[in-house]
Amino acid sequence: MILGPLYRDETEAETAEQPAVPAPPRIRGAEDGTRDRSGDRAERRTLPPVLDRELTERPARACSGWWALLVVALAGAVAARLVLRYGVPRPALTADAWPTAGLAGCLTAALLALAGLRRVRAGQAAALTRFGRYRGTVRRTGLVWTFPFRRLTRIDVRLRHWRSEPLPVVDAEGTALRAVVLVVWRVRDTSRALLAVDDHVRYLREQVESVAARVLSRLPADSFGPDGPDAPEGPATLRDTDALGDELTRLLAAECRAVGVEVFSARPVRVEYAPEVAGAMQRRRVAAIDARNRDAVLTSVIDAVDDTVRRMSARGLVSLDDYERKALVKDLTVAFYTARGPAADTP
Repeated sequence: MILGPLYRDETEAETAEQPAVPAPPRIRGAEDGTRDRSGDRAERRTLPPVLDRELTERPARACSGWWALLVVALAGAVAARLVLRYGVPRPALTADAWPTAGLAGCLTAALLALAGLRRVRAGQAAALTRFGRYRGTVRRTGLVWTFPFRRLTRIDVRLRHWRSEPLPVVDAEGTALRAVVLVVWRVRDTSRALLAVDDHVRYLREQVESVAARVLSRLPADSFGPDGPDAPEGPATLRDTDALGDELTRLLAAECRAVGVEVFSARPVRVEYAPEVAGAMQRRRVAAIDARNRDAVLTSVIDAVDDTVRRMSARGLVSLDDYERKALVKDLTVAFYTARGPAADTP
């Protein structure tokens, strides 16, 4: 059996400071300077100085649990040899009472070795406290031995994801919405996740609701204005999921950094209208699409009529005065629009 070193710090790679991730661009349309300043304040949010010094993850002294089993085996072997050679000890303070003391020492060593024996599963970390004070974190897995009389709390440090329930929010126009957010996160600092907040999972979920309400209230859900190729660029909407997800991730990571939670991404899975306004907004969207379609068809018909009249006049096919020209334009417009309009698609 190959045993590892007595003490080994396996948290160096885990606790090493990672390079800072560049802040994603903010959502378009948030021209208000107070919003940017509030976002900067959120990025600098941290614990009070006293708690910040005390609640910082540090490695706890721990060794392989196989060493503890080896100590138990050696103590048992020595105790058995003493019993076989000197018999069952008697509680008597005499000159030859050293076998009794040796047997008591073996029993004490075995009890201490077993009292400090712990099991830590892969994907978990063990935070140690004594009398309510943080004493360190064990990130090595398997059988480990730590100093006895310390309370061990296991914390899941794996990459986790959480899909929220439909969150009630409003957009910039006050329209009621329902948003579903998918968050990918993990516990980075076990001491803060355990002691800085009562329940770090509940804290994360409440912050998701708060950040979603702040971000989604900055922009309208949809833009019903003209969006053709020659139309001016309209305002950003909540349909821009990439920018919306970047903003949610930035603000949520800043809010959760103080409690030791690292947020990798927060993406909107679905943003839809609330049931009480969904029917009205759907009719409004259909009307906007129909108006844009009719405008495009009318523009195409007018261009076709103009081209037809110019070519007929240029080739001398017709000689028209103003009255006849107006009548011809009217007839051609009605004919082309009837052929290209919505009525042509109706059986």
